[in-house]
Amino acid sequence: MSAFYAEAPGIGVSWLDTAGPLLVWVIVLSFVFAECALIVGLFLPGDSLLFAAGVVLAQHGSDANAWLLSAAALVVAVLGNQVGYYIGKHTGTKLIARRGGKVLNRHNLERAQRFLDRRGFFAIVAARWIPWIRTLAPLIAGAARMDPRRFAAATAVGGLFWVPTLVLLGYYGAGLLDQIPWVKTVALWLSIAFFVAGTGYGVLRYRQEMRKPIDDDQTANAS
Repeated sequence: MSAFYAEAPGIGVSWLDTAGPLLVWVIVLSFVFAECALIVGLFLPGDSLLFAAGVVLAQHGSDANAWLLSAAALVVAVLGNQVGYYIGKHTGTKLIARRGGKVLNRHNLERAQRFLDRRGFFAIVAARWIPWIRTLAPLIAGAARMDPRRFAAATAVGGLFWVPTLVLLGYYGAGLLDQIPWVKTVALWLSIAFFVAGTGYGVLRYRQEMRKPIDDDQTANAS
């Protein structure tokens, strides 16, 4: 049994030795941008992705890679929110709500609007930790013509607390399991499986929502 545990880290994960880090970078940066800039991001598992990225990178034991990915993903998150802000500024939110939508509905849009109205700057910061508001906040802020410099500062602060925290938590958390190799391998595969399943489910939900008709009565923050 001990021999099995000793060999466990190599079971089924040898492909990570070469493709792993590059694949992680491509997936993380793409998904972070989508979640921060585009409506499809509402349905993507952003938090679990960042954590899983740290776990996968721990397979290689490169602290520099984990920190560099954290920095790059932070920049992409801020740029993504800027894109979302300008989309909201030029198109408003009238095309977002769907009649009969479970997520993209007027009620959720108004909830996000009230959250931003009450908290302002700190709402944008806190939105990084609230999955569906994380995507809607830039669109609503842009549609409401929030001061762009204030928005940029808020989204940068929020991103600083969001991206590095999750990536490094996954990385160093997985590193603590070095003494129990088989548990580390299980954690690695669970992280990957959760991300893949979450993405597949999210894409399915997105397609279901987008098939529903636009709520023609939606007027909140329309430009």
